[in-house]
Amino acid sequence: MGGAEYNLRAPMDSSVTAKATDAELANSIRALAMDAVEAAKSGHPGMPMGMAEIAVALWKRHLRHNPANPGWPDRDRFILSNGHGSMLLYSLLHLTGYDLPIGELHRFRQLGSKTPGHPERGCAPGVETTTGPLGQGISNAVGMALAERLLAAEFNRPGHPIVDHYTYAFMGDGCMMEGVSHESCSLAGTLGLGKLIAVYDDNGISIDSDKGEIKQWFTDDVRKRFESYGWHVIGPLDGHDVEALDRALKRAKREKSRPTLILARTTIAKGAPTKANTGAAHGAALGAQEVAATRQAIGWPYPAFEIPQHVYDGWDAREAGKRAEKNWRRRFAAYEKAFPAEAAEFKRRMAGELPDGFAAMAERLVAEFNQKAETVATRRASQLALDALVPALPELIGGSADLTGSNLTMAKSSKVIGREGGGNYV
Repeated sequence: MGGAEYNLRAPMDSSVTAKATDAELANSIRALAMDAVEAAKSGHPGMPMGMAEIAVALWKRHLRHNPANPGWPDRDRFILSNGHGSMLLYSLLHLTGYDLPIGELHRFRQLGSKTPGHPERGCAPGVETTTGPLGQGISNAVGMALAERLLAAEFNRPGHPIVDHYTYAFMGDGCMMEGVSHESCSLAGTLGLGKLIAVYDDNGISIDSDKGEIKQWFTDDVRKRFESYGWHVIGPLDGHDVEALDRALKRAKREKSRPTLILARTTIAKGAPTKANTGAAHGAALGAQEVAATRQAIGWPYPAFEIPQHVYDGWDAREAGKRAEKNWRRRFAAYEKAFPAEAAEFKRRMAGELPDGFAAMAERLVAEFNQKAETVATRRASQLALDALVPALPELIGGSADLTGSNLTMAKSSKVIGREGGGNYV
């Protein structure tokens, strides 16, 4: 961890000997979210407060991750598609033990902080991808689930499942409205990405509606929509019932041939006495008076940005993460012994390194093209380059949205990706 700001404070009272309840775990997210937004005088407290129990169910009971090494290859991926609720993710990263000290939550939305208004990969450890434009994150999640499928098909061997993880995504009403979510989720269903699990934060609130109700703008039957894509749909269920959410996640993980969408009915800014279930809680600070009233309403007596030790202990995922990664590395060592060439290739890709001799090959290719000095259409020149590059770079994946014949984007060695796994062309 990065310094003494995390989990080293002295016990506050006798409650440190108690085990944190699910309600306390959820309320710690609510408190940090409203405190950080209040300090910045800007942000989105409503979603983190409304999805707190969903976060408890997933991050406490299912998500396999290691705060000490956020990039280990077979971790589960978590994508916050409704990225405006970034304080949900920052709270979770801080509470579970990532190198994101409380001081960075104080600096939420400030220039140069690790906690920008929307999650940005490379700022805070544990942020898998930059999100914010609604619908983008769920599409990123589809891509990550597809990557897991392709890697597993290429590298796993009987008795050696070195690629075996889930991709989880949280998404909101805005994600559902965006066209990109339709395109990507349709593809996920077509490909049968069973390791993709999304949770829909269905709070029914719109900021533009004069009544605060989303039904003035959005009347899709989400269940039928996703069933038509080929998804497994669970719910609707109470998004504040941790046990029900836990059961839903277990059901989702048992479904192997279809992605799963969990419909969770929530109350935006749950716990805020006058602003819960209103559009006013979506994109603005609650105000000092409402923050104080919320603390009283949820039974959270601690000052701003202060978390009791037993709640930190309840969230701490470092030991579990260390064990999970250690178990995977033990399996990978056995795999490497049995399949040294495949293991070396896997490690190269995970390191983001080019194959040996790739630069020389590319230079030779350019020289050959220049020597021929042919005048060809740019799409044909692109095809010639792909014909040479795709065999040399097996992780290169492409596609052309049903315009392959026009755009010439499919190399001679390309294989179409299907439900059975494998391939490099969508």
